[in-house]
Amino acid sequence: MGTRLFLRLRRTMRRVVWMAAAILGMAGVGAHAGEVSVAVAANFLKPMQSIAPDFTAATGHQVVVSGGSTGKLYSQIVAGAPFDVLLAADAKTPKRLVDEGHGVAGSQFTYAIGQLVLWSADAELVDGDGAILATDRYTKIAVANPKLAPYGAAAYEVLEARKLLDAVTPRMVTGENIGQTYQFVLTRNAEIGFVALSQVMVPGQPVAGSMWRIPQDLYGEIRQDAVLLERGESNEAARALMDYLRTPAAREKIRSYGYAD
Repeated sequence: MGTRLFLRLRRTMRRVVWMAAAILGMAGVGAHAGEVSVAVAANFLKPMQSIAPDFTAATGHQVVVSGGSTGKLYSQIVAGAPFDVLLAADAKTPKRLVDEGHGVAGSQFTYAIGQLVLWSADAELVDGDGAILATDRYTKIAVANPKLAPYGAAAYEVLEARKLLDAVTPRMVTGENIGQTYQFVLTRNAEIGFVALSQVMVPGQPVAGSMWRIPQDLYGEIRQDAVLLERGESNEAARALMDYLRTPAAREKIRSYGYAD
């Protein structure tokens, strides 16, 4: 056999070996890939839908996302809904789930600090310090149900701090969660509304409309905690997601939607 032919055959064999190794590696990932079912507070639905493909690319695990108000998700979990992880809009709900035996002790951590804004789809309506709240320039204001949604409770704190709650209450349109509240304003069923900053931002810049970024001293910190649920304790994909949310890549994406950490 000539030297040139020998070298050609050797290069071909190496390619075959590399391809076989790659195929086996992919098969190994597929064999161990799992699925995690995540209950997500409505304010974090858009960021989580963006994070999910990155997580899948990094781990091979698939993500099933279900959104809703934190209060409603809590009720579903207690009733036996098949969730592995909860990404809440507060810290007390995950703690309550752990205390009641529905969450895994020691798994709770803060994945984001929420920011509340007053927003309008009208680019000229909301001023930079929220003075519109004390005017007659609007007929409806959207607020999430404070009993179910922490962002709704924060909105009430702002109105109380401004001594406007009694005046504003007759004009309120109440959303079951912050997602529905945002839709009320987006569709102009309410001219203004208290929503999460994450809902009115694409990574790096605000969406169309006008808003007041509400100072933190007007409402309590919206600390949003994750918790591994009892069903997810033995789920490798669920544990992998909890770890992934702490990675620099995930943290950077979360910040890009306007969250603090």
